[in-house]
Amino acid sequence: MKNITIYHNPKCSNSRGALALLEGKGIKPAVVEYLKTPLSRTELKKLAAALKATAGKDWLGLRDGMLRTREPVYAELGLKDASDDELLAAVAEHPILLNRPIVSTPKGTVLARPPETAESVL
Repeated sequence: MKNITIYHNPKCSNSRGALALLEGKGIKPAVVEYLKTPLSRTELKKLAAALKATAGKDWLGLRDGMLRTREPVYAELGLKDASDDELLAAVAEHPILLNRPIVSTPKGTVLARPPETAESVL
């Protein structure tokens, strides 16, 4: 399968596990280390739309479907009641807020927690 991307944090065990799962299947994904190369607000909005499209009625919303709400910066910024636009701006500014890993393929985009969740879009 071609055109596979993983939004990856090498310090995260789930992210490393998802990358290993892909590589174990002979897949060489494009790896986006989003902490080194943060996504723009526009890119984050497209990623959120892809997650929502794949999840359908099961989409938990931007806050629960894409963000790390337990990161200290989430509380420091007072994001509990923030709008989706405010959340996207916060993630663009503080990429540590992006939950990981996110795996995107032509079949869909998922938050791969646990890593085996990525198999649903392979």
